Amino acid sequence: MATIEKTRAEEALAANFAGVADKLPGGRAVAEARSSAIGTFGALGLPHRRIEEWKYSDLRNVLKDALPPAVGSAGAVSEAAIDTSLRQLARLDAIRIVFVDGVHRPELSEAIETRGIEVTPLAQALGKPGVGLMHDDLPGHAAVVALNTAYVTDGAVIKVSQGAKLARPVLLVFARTAAGSLVTTRNVISVAADAEATLIEAHVALASPKGQDNALTEITVGEGARVTHAKVVLSGAEAQHLGTWLVKVGQSASYRGFQATAETGFTRNTSFLTYTGEDAKADISGVFLARGNEHVDTTLVIDHAVPACESRELFKGVLDGRGRGVFQGKVIVRPDAQKSDGKQMAQALMLSEEAEFDSKPELEIFADDVVCGHGSTCAELDEDLLFYMRARGIDRETARALLIESFIAEATEKVEHEGLREALQALVIGSLQRGKV
Repeated sequence: MATIEKTRAEEALAANFAGVADKLPGGRAVAEARSSAIGTFGALGLPHRRIEEWKYSDLRNVLKDALPPAVGSAGAVSEAAIDTSLRQLARLDAIRIVFVDGVHRPELSEAIETRGIEVTPLAQALGKPGVGLMHDDLPGHAAVVALNTAYVTDGAVIKVSQGAKLARPVLLVFARTAAGSLVTTRNVISVAADAEATLIEAHVALASPKGQDNALTEITVGEGARVTHAKVVLSGAEAQHLGTWLVKVGQSASYRGFQATAETGFTRNTSFLTYTGEDAKADISGVFLARGNEHVDTTLVIDHAVPACESRELFKGVLDGRGRGVFQGKVIVRPDAQKSDGKQMAQALMLSEEAEFDSKPELEIFADDVVCGHGSTCAELDEDLLFYMRARGIDRETARALLIESFIAEATEKVEHEGLREALQALVIGSLQRGKV
């Protein structure tokens, strides 16, 4: 069997670990988990197009160089700079927890005074006995998770108590400074039975530097709990963002996820959702914008592992220039998961003849009493509608913008929290206007 030669980035990612291992948080058990993880990565290498899950997003080809891992606190960062990077999200009434270059910054964060929630920086939690790093063997994705396990510096450990109803969202801000680096973070979130919470991740750059992010979030939704979980990626035109969600949804629980991606050179958002209890519901939706040579990949795996659960997925993309959008959505219905109900749709609006949209919806059904379906479309702006609007006195540019906003709104309207929905809509529209899409 032929040996695949390691790329420069793969060699650097493995070699850089030795130089920072003793600076990373955690005790002996955590250090052993990190060492095992970098060994796993060394054996696997970066995912490439011959791996089915990465055929449209060859990471081995994308990551030509490995930037030095960010370890330790960055320099002075002002609250005003954070607000600017957050754009419309800055006006949201939320409990703000800030991380800069992968390190918690308490002076930029709000003290937690709300009852029913406990927030601990991951770096601090890893120093406690019995707290370790999960390293799941996810088929096709183990290398990315292994890199996160090896290099993770900080993140948020959030516990929402049973029955707690959080009146304000929790906004986790992950900001990267102008120095090019690899920033690796992880959140571990548990929402106990019958609790309600809105959680937001914002991955932003304080400038538009070359940078690499590897961000992982684990969420456990307890029985009867209701969770809204949103993520915004605005990392910069020269940035590469690898995001992973690992979600477990308990009996009679409700989970609503939303992802908005724009103005980022390369993005891969991968979500794994598994039902652990019956009668649960999940809705994952999102909007992605790509222009120039930007590449946005959304990959979902929804696992109906138990009966009588409902899943919905809707993603909308707007592609201009040589922008490329990818959607891969797999719904698995296990043999005993009767009465499963799953529906999935991905749609792209093509504003350029050079833009590309690759869509691969999949159903793996091993039960017979189910209702499942999927669909995917791509199209240009309707010239008849443009003509109709112009005939009523609306100029072409305004008419075009209104049609694009209407196309996107079907996804953003799925966010139930009014303040968050309005902020996301304004942020997406603002990004469209910036790029004159």
